[in-house]
Amino acid sequence: MISIKDFSFTYKGSDVPALSGINLEIEDGDFIGIIGGSGAGKTTLAHSICAVIPHYRPGDFYGSVTVNGMDTIDTPPEDIAKITACVMQDIDSQMTTSVVEDEILFGLENFSVPAEETEQRITEALEEAGIPELRYRNLNTLSGGQKQKAAIAAIIALKPKILILDEPTGELDPQSSVRIFKMLKRLNEEHGVTVIVIEQKIMLLCEYAKKLAVLNRGRLLEYGSVREVLKDAARLKETGVSCPRVTDISEELRRRGLYTGPAAVNVDEAAEIVKGVCEADD
Repeated sequence: MISIKDFSFTYKGSDVPALSGINLEIEDGDFIGIIGGSGAGKTTLAHSICAVIPHYRPGDFYGSVTVNGMDTIDTPPEDIAKITACVMQDIDSQMTTSVVEDEILFGLENFSVPAEETEQRITEALEEAGIPELRYRNLNTLSGGQKQKAAIAAIIALKPKILILDEPTGELDPQSSVRIFKMLKRLNEEHGVTVIVIEQKIMLLCEYAKKLAVLNRGRLLEYGSVREVLKDAARLKETGVSCPRVTDISEELRRRGLYTGPAAVNVDEAAEIVKGVCEADD
């Protein structure tokens, strides 16, 4: 479990806290989406969970962040890394080798994975990420989206208990984005991996996440199930978060007194709601 209590952090050289008074409990096996406008503190929160903060990004740290009972201040980051894996926005800064296969192998060797397991793990990770054909490609020849998939493959090969991804579909086309989220769903549901995703594609995120955490100017504005958070679409829009269009449809019908059920989170649900309203009018 991840437990964040009264957590505030201000980067060195800044007078403005990046995060203020964050209280957040993430249970094992959760699938959490983190959303918010630019500068809301999303990446800072991710870095705090994987112990990049405070070990590699100095600043004023108040409160506590614990991961599986380990305090991130007192625990060496390499110990946190044994159960928590991160794929951050700056993919190039995460690459340590020159070939896709070597990039995956690098992490496995560092985590002392037995040699007899490495071949299977590499093959499975490449298949999961949808890039088996890139196994022997030089990283410098890959597109941004391909590098993103290679970074994800390198991480999932480690079989972490907690997986944190900062805008994993930012460089991907719609089809590849869906594939990545389907992979995350499998890891979450079939292997019990706790998944935490920062994502701008809100509709896609809401279709797969179980809960949403909304950040606004460094504070936690909302935290709960996807449907609970999307209920207050107007408040979310004030923070710079665009709700899924399907949610806008259900909320507009609710505003007009034509619908009283839960917010729609996908196209099928919105279609059923509209169908029900039309049938009621007949």
